[in-house]
Amino acid sequence: MYGDGNRKVILLDEDDIATYAIKTIFDDPRTLNKTLHLRPPECIVSQRQLVEIDLGRPYWKETRKGYPFQRRLPCLYERYGHYANQVGAGHFHDMYYEGCLTNSEIGENAEEASKLYPEVKYTRMDEFLKIYV
Repeated sequence: MYGDGNRKVILLDEDDIATYAIKTIFDDPRTLNKTLHLRPPECIVSQRQLVEIDLGRPYWKETRKGYPFQRRLPCLYERYGHYANQVGAGHFHDMYYEGCLTNSEIGENAEEASKLYPEVKYTRMDEFLKIYV
């Protein structure tokens, strides 16, 4: 687990992202000159929740206080010298340690896709995980 496993992230199926993008392209006046956020409620999950969905029962018990991966992360940036690897490690840090996907509000000049298009049946994380079982 990255961090303590409690940071929420937004995980979406790429087909759902494409569906929302297509819906906004065809001159939807509600999205004109606005930022569209993709935050379907059932796709905002922590790593612990993902593991519990997959196992069907609580998995993680607090047995230790330290999370060594976070301390090692700056070293990984240097070790994996390729720029693409550094970017990937940076994204993991921002998502799972800083919570950058879920720690902000949707502003005035923005819309949330699942509220704007309630007819879209997006893939929920419990459904998405079934393809790996």
